[in-house]
Amino acid sequence: MTRPTLELERTVYLLDQLAPLPAPQIALAGRSNVGKSSLVNALAGRRKLAKISATPGKTQSLNFYRVVPSGFYLVDLPGYGYARVSKAERAKWARLVDAYIERNPWLRAVAVLLDARHPPQKNDMDLIGYIQGKGVAVLPVLTKADKTKQRDRETVRRQWALLLDSDKPLATSSQTGLGMDALWAVLREVALGPEAREPEEEEKTDAAGNSPEAAPDTAPGAETPGKP
Repeated sequence: MTRPTLELERTVYLLDQLAPLPAPQIALAGRSNVGKSSLVNALAGRRKLAKISATPGKTQSLNFYRVVPSGFYLVDLPGYGYARVSKAERAKWARLVDAYIERNPWLRAVAVLLDARHPPQKNDMDLIGYIQGKGVAVLPVLTKADKTKQRDRETVRRQWALLLDSDKPLATSSQTGLGMDALWAVLREVALGPEAREPEEEEKTDAAGNSPEAAPDTAPGAETPGKP
């Protein structure tokens, strides 16, 4: 199966630019330093599609990426928590995000990105509570999985599973590509329905001929959210 890619189709800074887009959408949300832009680039297979900066808070708009060839959209939302911007700017982002979620019958879920290096944080829980309060599904996704040992990452995954009363979050890495095929499969199924599910591919091996599951300090590369 050929992995999909992304094309930036619309950038929205102001409420009056928020015109309806009649196609299934999944939003991406998370702290300013969680690696959201890096994840977008990894999903797209392009290094510079989403701008990455050493200063958190680079994403200051709603960026609509069309998934090619599937036709649904990933919508990158402004980050929160560490962006060095004024309270007025934060309030503007909040109004924009709120309007996008409130007025959008095409929104299928919000993928909340969570740093695999840290246990559950209050601002992440607040975001999840806000999204669930709007009646929108949450897809928890761990980022930066390559920066942790497998046992530590599994502890964080279990913590989130208990808090959310759900399956463990999918572990991903924008640097190594860990979990990207599995994440694409989940995004496609949530956006387009179970009929969009692709047949399972043969397990990939690394350069040494080992499967990802055999590596002592890495998570399974093709893990699907579900049973451990």
